[in-house]
Amino acid sequence: MRKIRVLVANRPRLMRDLVLATVSDQPDIEVLGALADESQIAQAVADMKPDFVIVGLDKAQERPTICDYLLTHHPQIKVLAVAADEDNSVFFWSDIRSAMVESSEQGILDVLRGRTHSSFQRVM
Repeated sequence: MRKIRVLVANRPRLMRDLVLATVSDQPDIEVLGALADESQIAQAVADMKPDFVIVGLDKAQERPTICDYLLTHHPQIKVLAVAADEDNSVFFWSDIRSAMVESSEQGILDVLRGRTHSSFQRVM
């Protein structure tokens, strides 16, 4: 079975470390790398071809700018934006569709594993 390939690009560092701790020990998930600098995301995605990119969500009601670029240039990719200071995450996928996600270990893992997509609340 093919592992789910994930690139983590969260800031601040504490949030990045928490996300890495959540996903790195999962047998069905392969962490391709962790980026501290968002300016490296586009090149890393082109080089590594992840299934998911996990990024920081600065404002709950605003889609991270990198989502537009990633979903336009890599339509097969999925983006999970996780807020550091709120109990809020948003999942983005093809044609820039989005849904709210529970900000928990289980919420993140469910998104990465493709569970409960049909029950997501559409947003943005």
